[in-house]
Amino acid sequence: MTTLEPGRDVRAAVIGVGYLGRFHAQKYAALPGCRLEAVADADPGARERVAAELGTRAVADWRELLGQVDAVSIVTPTPLHHPIARAFLDAGAHVLVEKPMTVTVEEARDLIEVARHRGRVLQVGHLERFNAAVQAIEGLVADPRFIECTRLAPFKQRGTDVSVVLDLMIHDIDLVQSVVRSPLVSIDAVGSQVFSDDVDIANARLRFASGCVANVTASRVSLKTERKLRLFQDDAYLSVDLQQKILTVIRKEGAAPAPGEPPRVAIDERTYEQGDALKGEIEAFVDSIRTGRPPLVDGEAGLAALETAIRIAAQVTRSAT
Repeated sequence: MTTLEPGRDVRAAVIGVGYLGRFHAQKYAALPGCRLEAVADADPGARERVAAELGTRAVADWRELLGQVDAVSIVTPTPLHHPIARAFLDAGAHVLVEKPMTVTVEEARDLIEVARHRGRVLQVGHLERFNAAVQAIEGLVADPRFIECTRLAPFKQRGTDVSVVLDLMIHDIDLVQSVVRSPLVSIDAVGSQVFSDDVDIANARLRFASGCVANVTASRVSLKTERKLRLFQDDAYLSVDLQQKILTVIRKEGAAPAPGEPPRVAIDERTYEQGDALKGEIEAFVDSIRTGRPPLVDGEAGLAALETAIRIAAQVTRSAT
């Protein structure tokens, strides 16, 4: 993989500076060793506002930046991810593309191949991987048997251009597949439209070759916000509150109890700083550019989550009609 010359600033740009893209731009602008060269957006109000805030250049057409930057974040509507990412990879830039990485599996595979051929970093924006509580379970998980994920959010118009599976559930699909590390053998999924023209609430039961089963629920029509992951294995139960950054580990303790007595358990609860997962994600992206180390969430991980999400979404759509 091609790395940056030592000591040179990474010239970065953000394509799409709506709600989330503005935050990407802020992180690049504040990151030592990085220079935010420009922001691009078809909306003149959005691009001029962010450019003025961060003291950078605003462009209407992202094509003006081809060959002018080392790295880009692509934070546009999903149908634009593939053509923009491919163009920047072909022009020699490293790419961080928001999730879902593309609309189709074929597009995702194409980006992976172009990045490999060009020797460029392709990272996918699965932000929960940079959640401190999620990172804390590394080393604690061994052969999980059952996983339960719940991701609930109140209704917002933003994001409703895709189903709740590709909008919200894909975060947990990525998390589950990253800890199970076993082929997916079956999916059973249902869902329903509520407020939008696409599916707003969905549940999927995923069965893996290892025997692990994951039950994943996502809703964008809830009265509260909740993001939780519960994981059961032979020696422990792990509960992760992704929103509050709390990890609880429960294990059996001591010798087997006498007949009729309950088992003794040790409960270890740890709370982590809220931190800044997006900052961590962009720092990791820039580090991969500088060192040549593979990104934590590479194109293959993004593809794996997308493949599963598309299969779930297809089942959910059939169940809702």
